[in-house]
Amino acid sequence: MFVGRSLRISLTAFLAASGCMAGPVLAGTIAVPEDLRPGVVRYALATGDAPDAVRTIGAMKGKDAPLLRARVWLDSGHRHQGLEELRRIAETDTYRGKASMLLGRAALEQADSQEAARWFGLAARYGFGEDKQEALYHLADFQRQAGAPERAGKILSGMDAGYWAAVGYGNLASDYARQDTNPARALVALRVALAMTEADQESDRQEDLRNRLLARAGYLAYQNGEYDKAIGFLEKVALDSPVTPLALYFHGLALAERGNHRAAMQSWHRAKKFPLAYPGVADAWIGMGRGYDLAGYLGQAGEAYLAANAAYESERVTLRKLKQQIREKGAYGALVKGAQTSDLEWFLADSRTMQQPRQAYLMDFLDTPSAQIAVARVARLERLDDRLSQEQSNLEVLLSELDHRATGGSVDEGTLRELRTEGNALEDQVEKLLEKATGPAQQRRLAKMERILGDANTALAAVSDVGSGDMGVGDRLKTLLSEIAGYRKRASALRATAENRLNELALAYVDDQDQRMVYAYDKTEQQIAHLYEYLALENLQETSQ
Repeated sequence: MFVGRSLRISLTAFLAASGCMAGPVLAGTIAVPEDLRPGVVRYALATGDAPDAVRTIGAMKGKDAPLLRARVWLDSGHRHQGLEELRRIAETDTYRGKASMLLGRAALEQADSQEAARWFGLAARYGFGEDKQEALYHLADFQRQAGAPERAGKILSGMDAGYWAAVGYGNLASDYARQDTNPARALVALRVALAMTEADQESDRQEDLRNRLLARAGYLAYQNGEYDKAIGFLEKVALDSPVTPLALYFHGLALAERGNHRAAMQSWHRAKKFPLAYPGVADAWIGMGRGYDLAGYLGQAGEAYLAANAAYESERVTLRKLKQQIREKGAYGALVKGAQTSDLEWFLADSRTMQQPRQAYLMDFLDTPSAQIAVARVARLERLDDRLSQEQSNLEVLLSELDHRATGGSVDEGTLRELRTEGNALEDQVEKLLEKATGPAQQRRLAKMERILGDANTALAAVSDVGSGDMGVGDRLKTLLSEIAGYRKRASALRATAENRLNELALAYVDDQDQRMVYAYDKTEQQIAHLYEYLALENLQETSQ
């Protein structure tokens, strides 16, 4: 049932995917200036490259360092280190609210609601802004799930207007709709949620939530027989949203109840243009036949029902092909990467990408947190393997170069000595000329020349030192290569497990979609049978007369 589906929170769901890897990626450090390290770490966290930042956090200083270090540990799979760091931060006055929020999320991922509630309580007390509102939302949702909507509503009423308050009231409306025979309370909660969304500063998130709330409110109003109110809600849903087909279907139903069958069929016709993966599209195909039937065009009604059946059968063929591809390539390759491969050029990609069936199935599949977690885990492990492969290739090239130098491929030492001697002589001459320089312009030119010669001599010294320094470099590189091979093997095993889990979820989803098409096909067959029965009775009456 549409009303019973709780609003999804993608951020919380995706955080559970971080515990895929344990152990460092590579030993070594990156020469990043101290003042740039926090920015580099933040960039790595924002782009999902937390393992790369592990090398930087050890030498990082400043008041932000402990929190950034904890986030890197968590996002790179070092869960124990990350949680320990967060607990230490939560005992201080700096970033206490943020640390408590992250600890609450971690407990929530482990289904430890009691521990999560404790940390969310601290986050609500000491946090600010978005963190505080999210913590209050979770506290309210715990009360809602415990069967105490009044307590949940009391917490929500004290929150600032914005996304989290809107989600809370939206979920509260779902509970009211299930419990009450009259949707009045649910509609009031949805109106409050819609008002709360106006304060959300993230436009994409705000638009998506607003569309879902409007579609839900329209459905409730339609169920309660308030057709004009339903039409008002549903007409505000954007035309490029995943809930648009469902909103168009209910919009058509409300118009049909008002006797406006032509406008109803227009709404259903627009819904038909979306892929059958979206909720409401299959029903819109049936609605077209029903609209012709109510308007008295029985012939067109029969044709519409037959066209619906053909669409369902074609979709079942598509689903069978998708299922076969999942078995052959895996769900990540067939569903996720397959949806990313588009014939549209980037400058043409817009809302029309919603019309692609593979993209539609991916979006609908990812509507559940379990699917989000499974896909994120496989994607994270794929990125990890790519990084390890790149590091392995770089080390192999370096090791090959060292072997080449060891077998006589280095620069001739005699030539290097001659070049250094000439460089030193030139430096001496420039120094003498600099002492005799008469004007500022001449001094600047000579000083620049002196710097160039100094850099050249430094480079020559570095070239001479290569191969004559630590003879154990090659052995250390071989050790690193062996470690990387072990990590890649471990990552491959983890990825195989993650892909198997994703395949199970995807195959179950495809089976559900196939059953949905079977159910729609059966409904259409019943409508065709009723239509033929009616026509047969009409013919009998005409014959008897």
